[in-house]
Amino acid sequence: MAACGLLAVLLIELSSAFDILEIFYFIALVPLIGLILLLLAIVSAVRKRKRQSLSIVLALVAYCGSSWLLWKSSMDLRPTERWLLHSRTYKAEVLAQPSPQNGELRHVEWDSWGMFAQDTQVYLTYDPSNSLSHKDPVTGKFGSLHCDVWRVQRLENHWYSVTFYTNTGWESSCDTLAPS
Repeated sequence: MAACGLLAVLLIELSSAFDILEIFYFIALVPLIGLILLLLAIVSAVRKRKRQSLSIVLALVAYCGSSWLLWKSSMDLRPTERWLLHSRTYKAEVLAQPSPQNGELRHVEWDSWGMFAQDTQVYLTYDPSNSLSHKDPVTGKFGSLHCDVWRVQRLENHWYSVTFYTNTGWESSCDTLAPS
């Protein structure tokens, strides 16, 4: 049961509706599966099956612990999983764009999540100079981006996911031509 739950998390991470599914998983399924495992452990203990109840408690701890770790690292896992599975398609889509002008970076909207008009945008960005690999300690900006972004994650050489703050995006807040 615990292994099925963890497999569900990995599938949720790859889903296009991961925000709703992830909320459902962690608010409904984790407590439900945890409660079922806890009840099974209690029944086994009452029946004086110490080994069985111990193994169920260990499965409960492993399931809850690994679910918590997956939740904490989902912002790292999701882009990495998607990149490993579909990078060839994503690269072709970005590189098919016309050559950018004046130092702009090629990018496409790659991911998004949110609800109630509180949306977060993630862009897949091709940076031939790898300027996004470091953050300017004075301005707090990444490479050639002249806007504030929440996070930049390197996927491989020249390829980055750029996560904007909620309700901002490339077109609305990131003019690479503007002075920093």
